[in-house]
Amino acid sequence: MSKVPGIRRRAVVWATAFSLIVSQTAPLVLARGAGQTASAQKPAPAAPTAQKPAATATPAPARPVDGGWPRGYSTTSGAEVMVYQPQVADWANQRQMVAYAAVSYLAKGATKNSLGSIRVEADTKVALGERLVNFSQFRIAEANFPGLSKPQLQEVVAEIDKAIPDEDRVIALDRVLEMVDKSTIVAKDAAGVKADPPTIFFSKTPAVLVNIDSEPIWSPIRENDLKFAVNTNWDLFLHEPTKTYYLRHDNTFLKTTDLKGAWAPAGDLPESFKKLPADDNWKDVKAALPGKKIKANQAPKVFVSQQPAELILLTGEPSYVLVTGTKDLLWVNNTESDVFRTGRTGTVYYLVAGRWFSAADFTGPWTFATPNLPADFAKIPLEHARSRVLASVPGTQQAAEAVLLAQVPETARVNIKTLKAPEVAYQGDPKFKPIEGTSLQNAVNTDKDIIKFGDMYYMCHQGVWFQSKSATGPWEVCTSVPKEIYSIPTSSEVHHVTYVTVEDDDSSDEWATFAVVAGYTGLMIAWGCGMWGTGWYYPPYGGFYGGYYPYYRPYYPTYGYSAWYNPMTGAYGRGMSVYGPYGGAGVGARYNPTTGTYARGAAAYGPYGSRGVAEAYNPRTNTYAKTRQGTGTYGSWGSTSVQRGDDWAKTSRVTNDRTGNTTRVTQGSGGGTAVSRNPAGPGGGGTVARTGSGDVYAGKDGNVYRKQDGQWQQAGEGGWSNVDTPARPEAGTAQARDRSTAGTGQTGDRAGTGTATSRPSTLDSTTRSQLDRDSASRTNGNTRTNNYSNYRSGSSSGRSAGGSSYRPSGGGSRGGGGRRR
Repeated sequence: MSKVPGIRRRAVVWATAFSLIVSQTAPLVLARGAGQTASAQKPAPAAPTAQKPAATATPAPARPVDGGWPRGYSTTSGAEVMVYQPQVADWANQRQMVAYAAVSYLAKGATKNSLGSIRVEADTKVALGERLVNFSQFRIAEANFPGLSKPQLQEVVAEIDKAIPDEDRVIALDRVLEMVDKSTIVAKDAAGVKADPPTIFFSKTPAVLVNIDSEPIWSPIRENDLKFAVNTNWDLFLHEPTKTYYLRHDNTFLKTTDLKGAWAPAGDLPESFKKLPADDNWKDVKAALPGKKIKANQAPKVFVSQQPAELILLTGEPSYVLVTGTKDLLWVNNTESDVFRTGRTGTVYYLVAGRWFSAADFTGPWTFATPNLPADFAKIPLEHARSRVLASVPGTQQAAEAVLLAQVPETARVNIKTLKAPEVAYQGDPKFKPIEGTSLQNAVNTDKDIIKFGDMYYMCHQGVWFQSKSATGPWEVCTSVPKEIYSIPTSSEVHHVTYVTVEDDDSSDEWATFAVVAGYTGLMIAWGCGMWGTGWYYPPYGGFYGGYYPYYRPYYPTYGYSAWYNPMTGAYGRGMSVYGPYGGAGVGARYNPTTGTYARGAAAYGPYGSRGVAEAYNPRTNTYAKTRQGTGTYGSWGSTSVQRGDDWAKTSRVTNDRTGNTTRVTQGSGGGTAVSRNPAGPGGGGTVARTGSGDVYAGKDGNVYRKQDGQWQQAGEGGWSNVDTPARPEAGTAQARDRSTAGTGQTGDRAGTGTATSRPSTLDSTTRSQLDRDSASRTNGNTRTNNYSNYRSGSSSGRSAGGSSYRPSGGGSRGGGGRRR
């Protein structure tokens, strides 16, 4: 059995670890929601204007997900240590981090603290769902504390290392992302991703879109003359005696005799609806009976498509809002879709599934536009209500960040001996078909991803590989995957398995480590951005089982979900009420080959949080979670035989989020606060001198700085003193040569555990540039971390806005985005 060089030890890193798919209604709050049956609003004013966000009540802020900075600790000797927020200098492969941090040390019984800096090198792990970075495996590579002898400094470094508990060695992912140099990120596009425009419907009056995955597949209902369509995201019925179709839309019913013809209010329903089985499959339908009576002019327009399509739904005539900072880029703000226009009569741009399409008007025809967007798109302010679209604008920092997140794997340790493979069932005998361009074949008549290579069979299920000598098993955990599997092209419906790799297959160990990245759950990298889906349409596999009940195996499509990027989670959300009650095409029902029947909607996936929104649905694992902290790819396995690699995040989050005997707060003379650990330890109750804001920085030159009234100050034995930026010395001078070694450990005693022997009275331009950059990054990182913490706790408009803005507190209202950044 062949192995993949380099794949067993490290994950493929070009798609994001996409543990959740989070979807929520978009930020516009229209009459009854843009995706619902609401009456058309009045046309917008004649000229577009930049509007100010409406005033809203400010909710209480949530605690930062990482517990906040700076952090105070009591050491075993009774000393007090204050660690300021680390400044990330490098994050290679999102696994190795180099960071600097300012540290305050107050020895037991001392009245004066020492301010110094440390340089840390750490191995990192990322919990994308919790947006935390773990740096528990770190070493202090360099320390600089003026006034301390080398033996004293060595002792202080050892105390600092021991004082910080492992569960506290976490920092918010958003803080780190703000510090990373985005110019160093290179997007590795997935080969073969398509961007052909789907069918795009348009309406200015109430409408819904019924996506049917190919020809309708009708399943009988026991002891009833109704049949239901299993391959749609709607409750769609066929009444056999009258050949009439019925569609449930919330608490009303519509009918037609031609699926693609005109629909009208259903009026009185056939008695057959009252005879639907009394089980969860029909709970929503029975709750809507007998159906609310509506007039013909109150019925929504119904669009029906047999391939995944999209719908732009406006409430009335287009309402335009000028995007602040641009010449003529207008946001269409009376739709839940992401639509912009260059001038009132210019080109229309529509973003869906991470792809931009353009047309002369809303009715099309549409062409792919991502590589040719006007420059104004990159100028959309972060405060704009739809700044989420920046992640899909090539060349922006937000797009680069999405690519960076695409390199973070979700990992799990799997017990080879105890993990049981899932049950594998086929419709009839196992049937395989060739995978184009390879020597592989994949099974088509089962709901499992099974691939045949030579005489062996490989199954990928919930991020774990299994192998067997037979298509029907028995199955065992696979510790080495043939390299041929990783050549499966995007044109294949099983391409997603190429994003699950074996990181460690030590045969002497009972455990193997698997890694999953975003392509497994649908997020691809193409044209320098993160996109939803491969762009290929994979026709479903179907037929009839036993000559009576049909079977249907769908493949998750790129379109038909109104998929949009959520900057609060780094994931793609999907689903609107106009797309049906079950979240999108192809996920409305699941066939049970044991019973020969279907589970539908909520019965298949758990209780949905709100109609038309699958808040945290993972299409590869069939898991569902109502909260933002979903189970992810590996969560549904349990914890006995599969141990998730980010379980540390749960412990850290609980420790950091709760008050009580796990934390305390110390108060400085300037009024600043810091989370302090180990309150019961020696020296507990002491204070650590610091600035009121805690905004203290480590310079790469080994010194400690703070910013006061726009002026950088340097810490010295006599306190803080202003430092001016000198003119840059000419190249080749002695002064330039001296400065070129600053912070390298090559002068004085700064290397390792030395002391600083002198302090300049001026601040060199290189250090000044570093400090200015770190200060701005810390400010933005704090804002982002707070926004996400509020979003997760539900105390921010960002949550109700569906993660539409990178700064949701400023863009949650209709017409948002009028402020300058």
